Amino acid sequence: MSLLTDWSTASGEVLLHFSDSAMAVLQAHVQTGQRPEAGGILLGTVHDHGMFITHATAPSRLDRQFLTFFSRSPRGHRAVAQRLWRASGGTIRYLGDWHTHPEDVPSPSVIDLREWQRLAIARNDNRPAVSVIVGRHALHVELMHSSGKRDQLTAVV
Repeated sequence: MSLLTDWSTASGEVLLHFSDSAMAVLQAHVQTGQRPEAGGILLGTVHDHGMFITHATAPSRLDRQFLTFFSRSPRGHRAVAQRLWRASGGTIRYLGDWHTHPEDVPSPSVIDLREWQRLAIARNDNRPAVSVIVGRHALHVELMHSSGKRDQLTAVV
């Protein structure tokens, strides 16, 4: 999978940038062979026309990982988010979630879409949640709004 770090909506209105270290976490968990699904949360900063994902948490021992299923335990990931939020004076915040799929070019399942909408509704700042699926050869990146509206992002080359 190539490391494409900049993503935008079709209109170019929203720009999402992944730090090298966040992309390295995603890259490290690409599902090859019989590796189980993995996932975590995305943390970063919000700006006028986009978001900068500074951190992606890796799976913790509290998460449930299977070949075609991942369930994130909030405890370990939440502690990382709270620590970074406090250390940054509230500028680094929760932006969304990521997980892997055992597909070359991933697409969200009905379960993914339901979970993403639940997470978008739960956001305190009414911003859409960033949702990322890591496939073997590509990423699926989108914004999920609390209304259920979805904005798929494309890589900016």
